[in-house]
Amino acid sequence: MNYRIDAGWLAPVRRVPSPNCDERPADTPVDLLVIHNISLPPGEYGGPWIDALFTNALDHESHEFFAGLRGLRVSAHLLIDRAGQVTQYVPFHLRAWHAGESCFRKRARCNDFSIGIELEGCDHSPYEDVQYRRLAAIVRTLMRYFPHIERDRLVGHCDIAPQRKTDPGPAFDWSYLHALLAWDY
Repeated sequence: MNYRIDAGWLAPVRRVPSPNCDERPADTPVDLLVIHNISLPPGEYGGPWIDALFTNALDHESHEFFAGLRGLRVSAHLLIDRAGQVTQYVPFHLRAWHAGESCFRKRARCNDFSIGIELEGCDHSPYEDVQYRRLAAIVRTLMRYFPHIERDRLVGHCDIAPQRKTDPGPAFDWSYLHALLAWDY
């Protein structure tokens, strides 16, 4: 897949704008990519729940797990679902609310300088090949567009918030992603 970035939006992908974003701090280059996982309810795939969560439209009564998400305001820049469909919620020039309390190389507030990419999945279930392929194509595009993102700045949520987060989890195959990116170890 060939992607391009136009006015902060990846194309050609589905767009579902999220209100859960704001301006990045002035003069802060984007130089970090953070890989996450998400499934709603946990371990279940498909359905409208991720879009609803990221747009503050989640019906908290529709599943017992959702009651604990009441009041949560989160987003990501991108989601790659199990079938490889890519959805963008926040344009790249804005700050998505994906990392929470976080730190990368002694720099706190990773949302200020990062792009968050969610993979539909969970820590202990293998991801789909199409998700890795889409992710690799997107990473290459983002690295061209944001020259401060270098290969050592592609991390998991677990790397920037290790006391709180485990995603993308042990099921995520970093070696395979690096091979798709043609990166040697």
